[in-house]
Amino acid sequence: MDDIQVPDYRNPIELLHDCEAILIPEGAKITLEKGMAVFITQALGGSITVNVNGNLARISEQNTTALGMKPPELKQYTSDTENSGLIDDEIIWEQLSTCYDPEIPINIVELGLVYRCDVFYEGTGNRVEIDLTLTAPGCGMGPFLVDDIVSKVRQVPNVSLVDVELVFDPPWSQEMMSEAARLETGLY
Repeated sequence: MDDIQVPDYRNPIELLHDCEAILIPEGAKITLEKGMAVFITQALGGSITVNVNGNLARISEQNTTALGMKPPELKQYTSDTENSGLIDDEIIWEQLSTCYDPEIPINIVELGLVYRCDVFYEGTGNRVEIDLTLTAPGCGMGPFLVDDIVSKVRQVPNVSLVDVELVFDPPWSQEMMSEAARLETGLY
């Protein structure tokens, strides 16, 4: 999925209609009302993080029309394994790389939040199991990241079921970030 094309981040955007959003980091659902002014702080992986009255909120890709943007188109995958019933692991990791922490402009793979990703071939379909952690155990955004992962990995050819478990052992630390992510955040 390509990143959303967004207007200038320095200028406020007036919402065109009411839309649901998720307050960051609490994870509480809120309604942003038509006419409210928001500033985009991040637009990656399909969702958009906005600053509204000094608070951060995540707007899902389904609600980007409130910002005057078209929802991103789903990427259509083709794979050599598509007709075999097998799963191309590279496509799974590509999809995971389109999932972003709403506060940090780095994908969950580069942040080191994905601890495990296994594929199980079963008679009823193919199951992908993923262990995911968060940068902070009390972050309310975990369920929304899980939903994002499930939605995106289900798009991979031959995936029937996606099971994501939030785990906190071992606890996440900066050392789990890729070198590129550490350089980008200045945490090297």
